Amino acid sequence: MGTDKTVAVFGAYGHTGRFVVAELTARGFVPLLVGRDAGKLRELAESHPGLAHRVASADDPASLDRALRGAAAVVNAAGPFASTAGPVIEAALRSGIPYVDVAAEIEANLDTFAHFADRAREAGVAVVPAMAFFGGLGDLLVTTAMGDWTAADEAHVAYGLSSWHPTAGTVVSGTVSRDRRDGRRVRYTGGRIEYYAAERDLPILDWDFPAPLGTRPVLGEFTMADVVTVPSHLEIPEVRTYMTAAAARDLASAHTAPVAVDDSGRSAQTFVVDVVVRSGDTQRRVVATGRDIYAISAPLAVEAVHRILAGQVTTTGVASAGEIFDAADFLGALAAHLSVEPRHESRVAQVA
Repeated sequence: MGTDKTVAVFGAYGHTGRFVVAELTARGFVPLLVGRDAGKLRELAESHPGLAHRVASADDPASLDRALRGAAAVVNAAGPFASTAGPVIEAALRSGIPYVDVAAEIEANLDTFAHFADRAREAGVAVVPAMAFFGGLGDLLVTTAMGDWTAADEAHVAYGLSSWHPTAGTVVSGTVSRDRRDGRRVRYTGGRIEYYAAERDLPILDWDFPAPLGTRPVLGEFTMADVVTVPSHLEIPEVRTYMTAAAARDLASAHTAPVAVDDSGRSAQTFVVDVVVRSGDTQRRVVATGRDIYAISAPLAVEAVHRILAGQVTTTGVASAGEIFDAADFLGALAAHLSVEPRHESRVAQVA
């Protein structure tokens, strides 16, 4: 174990990794820059005088062990996570340090729960997958919306993105996930993950986002990592996610990467995450708004690291954000990055 200020960032020179490094620094941590490309690491280290960097590869366990030496925790920001999550978690367990990643890959997250739950719990090591915009944020919002409910009939997470210009890593990770599914689609229904043949286009629905976004067409069955994180600890048999149709078209074209519009590297993209959970004829709603889906993953991951190292957790082993942290309090700590409306409860006449 290292000091509680040194945090290794695997994939530190990637798009999200750079945000994580900056956020760690701003929070008083000492990032340890880790990745497989020595040249990119040196370039990043030159822009952050005083920070150490170590070359390591997911297919070289000894290099990972050397890279994590002296670190108190590791954040994995290097996709595709189907290739990196397992090896970096293994290294974290050997080092006895907590692991956090920003994976949005459904299959990679499923692998983490399936392969490491027992070992991480026995080792007393926290392993938090999908601690990012997709997966982590939605889980925190759903958990907050649930409040004192121990179960619900369904949860809906609607993503209102002004645009979606994916990073190269997002494109590669998406390709890996599609290959692993053999072109099938995925959803969470009837209390389980279900893969099914893509025999038709995704349905287009109207979603009533809060003002000023208003009613927008969204793609139904646009399934994100929330279908792994939410059911991992909440008794909700139907978990559905949606994406604004315009943002989905941007993603499909994948011609442009995010463009920075300020010194922090953030893009001008804005987002609304609208969460609705229903139990019987009562529904609860929580809404979060912010800017840049990649940039917001950094404070999410770093706040997770802070809380784990400070002992502000409710469990150990492999756990999603909503299970291991006090969800409402966690979201409140992100007020500088994220605006969250108080939970609203209402009656519903009928549910489609």
